[in-house]
Amino acid sequence: MTIAERFGYKIADICGIAFSHLEQLTKETKGATAIEYGLIAALIAVAAVTVMGTVGTNLSSTFNGVATAL
Repeated sequence: MTIAERFGYKIADICGIAFSHLEQLTKETKGATAIEYGLIAALIAVAAVTVMGTVGTNLSSTFNGVATAL
């Protein structure tokens, strides 16, 4: 006797329940939306770091030029 049979379940019942839960998970879109927002936020962060690095370099050279002129 299997554990499932001890609790009154048949293997086919358990497989049916598992597949219905799996089907519900594939229809769920909230997690996909959260992942998409996370990817967008990561892309914005990478772009911001790149821009800040470029602006920082240009700003540093500008301040060095002003300091040299003074």
